[in-house]
Amino acid sequence: MRLSSLEARERLAGQVHGVVCTLHPDRGPDPQPCVYAVSEDGHVGVPIDSVKPKASTRLRREDNLEADPRGALLIENWDAEDWTRLWWVRADLEHVSEPSQELLDELSDKLATTVPQYADKPFYRVLVCRIVNITGWSASEE
Repeated sequence: MRLSSLEARERLAGQVHGVVCTLHPDRGPDPQPCVYAVSEDGHVGVPIDSVKPKASTRLRREDNLEADPRGALLIENWDAEDWTRLWWVRADLEHVSEPSQELLDELSDKLATTVPQYADKPFYRVLVCRIVNITGWSASEE
């Protein structure tokens, strides 16, 4: 059954891990697992952190968003034993190239309180995108 926008947004805000998909100029869709936070006013923050090893602090998803500001974030609940518990939410996103400091602080604070590894806010940056559409599906009403 289709989720209402409100229910889809609540499920998105209630999770911290998903798959963000940006558009690579040559390859097209470029999905990557990510940690994220959702602001009160409908923005998603995806951190670029110093916790996990990386070849560079400038990630491909940043270049992709600079070239095309569209993206999507997908989260899901999978239960191999009980398919009545299956659900997914997709948020269509638009990159915000110059977010306010207040918005960055809100998203950083949420990340720091929901992800233990981020308690000290080890962020090079937080990518910010505005939710432009949200949809979802659930196998049951619960």
